[in-house]
Amino acid sequence: MFPNTALTLSGLILQFELDDVDSTNAYGECYRAVPVFLESEVVMAAANREAKPQRKRANLSPLTRRRERWAYFFISPWIIGFLAFTLIPILATLAFSFTDYNPVVPEETTFIGLRNYGTLLTDSKVGTSLMVTVRYAILAIPVTFAFGLGLALLVNNKHLLGKSGFRTLFYMPSMIPVVAGALIWAGVMNTQTGWVNLGLGLVGIKGPDWLNSTRWIYPALVLIGLWGIGNLMLTLLAGLQGVPNELYEAAEIDGANQAQQFWYITMPMISPVIFYNLTLMLIGAFKYFDLAYVLKNGTGGPVDATLFYNLNLFKNAFNYNLMGYGSALAWVLLVIVLVLTILLFSSSNRWVYYAGEGKK
Repeated sequence: MFPNTALTLSGLILQFELDDVDSTNAYGECYRAVPVFLESEVVMAAANREAKPQRKRANLSPLTRRRERWAYFFISPWIIGFLAFTLIPILATLAFSFTDYNPVVPEETTFIGLRNYGTLLTDSKVGTSLMVTVRYAILAIPVTFAFGLGLALLVNNKHLLGKSGFRTLFYMPSMIPVVAGALIWAGVMNTQTGWVNLGLGLVGIKGPDWLNSTRWIYPALVLIGLWGIGNLMLTLLAGLQGVPNELYEAAEIDGANQAQQFWYITMPMISPVIFYNLTLMLIGAFKYFDLAYVLKNGTGGPVDATLFYNLNLFKNAFNYNLMGYGSALAWVLLVIVLVLTILLFSSSNRWVYYAGEGKK
């Protein structure tokens, strides 16, 4: 290390140490009267130690220790909650997946090895539920994202009057609990008295049986999901507002039209936000459960059209008390989502851009 650099670093280290002494009042104001030759000795000693990555814990000042204890105290509720309700249950399900654990008769639990995972390969409901989930994801993810991006572009338009009011109105449905929203939409999509079919009837179109037809149940679920895309709209809106106006002005001077500006400026600049939302939407699609459960009372109808993977898992674990088998289903779901997420992250190198860094 060059002498000037060493002296600069040692001076900074000395200042930090003197600040610690001053903050604890361990020596009052005495350090301000330290002779120059003693100060130089301290500087040299600090220079000899500056190569160490950090001070030893034994050298921490009493104030620093006290602050550290308070920090742990304030985050302790989260730590306790994480251990009790997340980490320990995750590890417990991993252990249960190798047993025939039944919560009704836990004393009869025996270790069965990989038998639960072998059953997955022969259980027709697993394949059916997985295909139902994939079909829903293929339809819901692009439609939901396109609709959310359209709303974000709308409320970001400088010519729109009352933008704050529209943002609030579009976001408010996402605050309604899923169960309450499902009951509302069950009435809205009723074949005979629902507002949707009554509205279609006014223009001469016979409305379908939204919730009881295997053909229309997925469009119905996607349509209901569009009602609560407030969070998606807000994150995309934040990304749009982060795009520098200078880029649009420069493109306009060069003769780029609105479509070209959107494709070559807006989309690349908000690609990190798009990537973030796609990741959450992919995970959410494979976790889909509550709305289908409430609308069809957990039956998976019509004809297993709403037997999503999570619903099949729930029925095995809690309706049939096959907690060991349900745990195996949960871990297989984890692996599937993990693989898909890794593939999505791998593809991000080709289309996700960060300002000042180019491609990811």
